[in-house]
Amino acid sequence: MTSWRPGWDAFPQPLLDFWTERHLCTLTTLRPDGRPHVVPVGVALDVEQRCAWVITNDVSRKARNVAGGGIVAACQVDGGRWSTLEGHATVVSDPASVARACERYASRYRTPRENPTRVAIRIEVERFMSSSAV
Repeated sequence: MTSWRPGWDAFPQPLLDFWTERHLCTLTTLRPDGRPHVVPVGVALDVEQRCAWVITNDVSRKARNVAGGGIVAACQVDGGRWSTLEGHATVVSDPASVARACERYASRYRTPRENPTRVAIRIEVERFMSSSAV
């Protein structure tokens, strides 16, 4: 296992490639009682804004868990390759941030359907961990 703290101007290319290839992820947030809540999501890395994005509904459990700020982890696996990012997350609902999150999501997955209750979870990434194969 390797660990890397973002030096966004010197992102390791294999790690960047892995986080831009199409892989579904899991997002782990913490419920109010401290138990983990793990759900499948799309995570879109945003090197320009130095964060990662998840789009969701404003009433989703993950958004409620993150409301007010929270520690999260997102993990993706492809055979023997895996990578996890860890960081602090906030829920944002301003149109510019939600549009940016949707744009980044579309670049990795597909254009998301219209959703008037959409919000974005912005993850300030503090660390990446990965298998040696990434």
